Amino acid sequence: MLDIGPIHRTEYELGEDRSEPVCIAEAPGRIHFMGEHGENGAGLFLSSAVDRTIRVSVSVRKDNSIRFFAADLGERKRTTLVNLKYKREDRWANYIKLAIHVFAELGYPVKGLNFTVSGNIPQQIGLASSTAIEVAAAAALKGYYKAAIQEKELIRRLVKAQADFFGKESSPVDYLVAFSARKNHFLVVDELNLEVKRIKSPLSRYRFLLTDSRVPRLGVEEELKQRRLDTRKGLEILSRKREGASFREFASGDLLDSMGSFPEEIRRRSLHVVEELRRVNETAEALKKAEYGEISRIVYSSHESLRDLYEVSCPEIDWLVKRAQETEGTLGSRMTGMGFGGCTYTILKENAEKEYRRRLEDYERIFGFHPLVHEIRLAAGARLVPDEA
Repeated sequence: MLDIGPIHRTEYELGEDRSEPVCIAEAPGRIHFMGEHGENGAGLFLSSAVDRTIRVSVSVRKDNSIRFFAADLGERKRTTLVNLKYKREDRWANYIKLAIHVFAELGYPVKGLNFTVSGNIPQQIGLASSTAIEVAAAAALKGYYKAAIQEKELIRRLVKAQADFFGKESSPVDYLVAFSARKNHFLVVDELNLEVKRIKSPLSRYRFLLTDSRVPRLGVEEELKQRRLDTRKGLEILSRKREGASFREFASGDLLDSMGSFPEEIRRRSLHVVEELRRVNETAEALKKAEYGEISRIVYSSHESLRDLYEVSCPEIDWLVKRAQETEGTLGSRMTGMGFGGCTYTILKENAEKEYRRRLEDYERIFGFHPLVHEIRLAAGARLVPDEA
C-alpha cells in the first residue's frame, strides 16, 4: 500500500516552513465467517478483520476548505463544513465526511482540513471497505484532536451519522470488528449487546482464500428485503407478536415443534436464522478446543443452510464450495457476503492450495466468469500509523 504521509505533504505542500502535523490512521476490512443473514438488529457473528486496509491522513488547513485526495485514484474532492452533506458524486469522500460530521458534533474545532486516502481492500466483494474508510478517518481525527471518546461511544455516533448522512439504518457490527480485532483472532460479535469475544485462532497451519465468483448481482436488495420480512413474520408467529422478542429465545427444537402453522418459505427462513445462531456458538467452542472435524462439519452445514433454507446462494457459488470440499486438505468452504454471487471463503492446508487453484480452471469454461482468488489473514483492528516524515 502507498505510504501516504509523503504523498499527503506533496499534495498539500506541507514543508518545513509549515508546522501542521499529519496524523495517519489505518483500518482493516473484515470478513464474516458465519452469522450473516440472521435476525436484523440481534445478530450473532463469527468474524475477523483481514490484512487488507485503508489509510487516511489528516492535517489542518489555514482556510475553511475541506479537501480530499484519493491517492490510488488520483481523484480530488472538496467541500466546507457548512456544506458537509452527502453528495452522490463525491463517492468515497462521503465516508470521510461522515467521520468529520461526528467530530464536529462532538464540538472539536473542525474548520479547514486536508485528507488523503489510500488502500488495498478489494472493492465490491463484501469486505466492508466503506466502513474501513469511515473508521480510518475517525481514528485519524481522534488521534489528531487527542479525543478522549471511548470506542463504544464513537461507534454509536458513527451509526447515527450513517442515518443522518445516507438516510438508512446501519448495524454497529462492522465498526465493532474494525475497532476490536486482534491479529490471528476470530471474533464472536453480539449485535444485540454490542459485545465482542476474541478467540485465538488454532488454524495457524491453514490458509484462508477468498474466491470472487465474479457473478453479476441484480435485484439483490429486493430479494434480501423479502427474506428479512419472512424472518420477521416467523418471529411474530413464534413470539405471538410479543414486543422485544428475539430468535435467541427459541431453541431449534422449539421452532420445529411450533412451525406446523408456518407458511413454507417463512419456516425455512426462520429455521436458518435459529440454526445459524447455534452454529456460531458451536463453532466458537470448536475453535477453542481445536476440534477440526467439528469446525469442518459446521462450516459446510452453514453453507447448505444458506443454499437450501435461506436460498441466497447460486450455482456458481455452490460449484466453488463443492470443488473446495473435494480438494484434499480443505477444512471448510462457504459463501460469504450478501449472496446471489459474491465470494466464498476456503480454509485449507498450504499444500492443498495448488490443487484448489487447478480445479478453478474449469470454472471459467463452465460459467464464463474468471474467478479471482485473494489470500487473507486474520488481522488487527484500527490503529494510528507512525508518521515517519
